[in-house]
Amino acid sequence: MTQPTRKDEVAADAPVSEDATLTFIGRIETPWPRREDCPRRGRLDGPECTLIVDPPWDRALEGIEGFEGLDILYWLHQSRRDLLIQNPAHADRVRGTFALRSPIRPNPIGLSRVRLVRRAGNRLVVRGLDCVDGTPLLDIKPETCPAAGA
Repeated sequence: MTQPTRKDEVAADAPVSEDATLTFIGRIETPWPRREDCPRRGRLDGPECTLIVDPPWDRALEGIEGFEGLDILYWLHQSRRDLLIQNPAHADRVRGTFALRSPIRPNPIGLSRVRLVRRAGNRLVVRGLDCVDGTPLLDIKPETCPAAGA
């Protein structure tokens, strides 16, 4: 069993599972080289970050300019996956992993709602992310309503 790092945390030996396959469609460039540098939550007025979508998935960006808001799913590749109970530094009590937005999860999938600033070929410049530079990109989903005038 992996040892927790903070008082009152509980960890588990995570079962190895081979029942799902994910494809990274690109990577994310951010100004944060380390997890400790990342904001706790992305802000729509935060710094510009870039989603780089690899071929052949870059062709799937067709029409994305018609949306102001995007939901970005990414793989938190530097995160632990074993904590059941966590003791967040910013909180006054311990909580279960599913009661937190912590990157420490059984399946470390990050989700951010971002604002699309511009598209340049296979690159989307966005605001609102909170992940380290080089984070693998899983998926991009537009908000339901297209941008005005699109």
